[in-house]
Amino acid sequence: MIIETKLRSLIKAITWRIIATLTTIGLVYLFFGRLDTAVKVGVIEVTLKIIFYILHDRGWNRIRFGRKKIDPFVLWFTGLPLSGKTTIADRVFAALQKKEFEVERMDSHDVRELFPEVGFTRDERILHLKRVSFLVKMLEKNNVSVVASFISPYREAREEIRRMIDTNYVEIYVKASVETCQKRDTDGVYRRAQEGKIPNFTGISDTYDEPRNPDIILDTDRLTVEESTRIVLQYVEKKLNV
Repeated sequence: MIIETKLRSLIKAITWRIIATLTTIGLVYLFFGRLDTAVKVGVIEVTLKIIFYILHDRGWNRIRFGRKKIDPFVLWFTGLPLSGKTTIADRVFAALQKKEFEVERMDSHDVRELFPEVGFTRDERILHLKRVSFLVKMLEKNNVSVVASFISPYREAREEIRRMIDTNYVEIYVKASVETCQKRDTDGVYRRAQEGKIPNFTGISDTYDEPRNPDIILDTDRLTVEESTRIVLQYVEKKLNV
């Protein structure tokens, strides 16, 4: 949450009143032709109106009417490598930031740097996701929403994540066929996985359990990034009441 300090309110009041007072002085001089009278009126006017502005502004800060409390939420993107998770999540995150939400972005590549010792076996991946869930939960407790994109291939791990993050948790399945993901693979990771050079690669040498009841399904075989982003933002607006 961002609040406005008293100093910021004061500076805003002063700069606005300078503009308004110069206008008042100009009008008084225009009608009466006396600069001394115009300046006196301007000084009295600016002093009184700065005081009234601050009182008015601070008074409204104490009134609950018209304010809306937004509970933190977690948008969890899951899907095969190169299904489009990161790209769509980045767009959603940017849109939420533009609307001035308190939101953080978590992606598998970035978080892996925090825990470089964790490998890619089933047990290690589940442990890694539990750590991530703990970090997300801490942000949520501090009223910060999270946009997270992780392959998170195992159903049991995702169910554990949902239990840990119980408030406004949204599971988003970014659905794409292995063939589609391979077509998007400019770095050749799928090819290297098929050659056995990358072990435990989801979709090739390791399984991906499709979500049974995701909150949102984005079929990126047919949906564009823009369409997928719009679907998520509309869900956030309507279902999460933000």
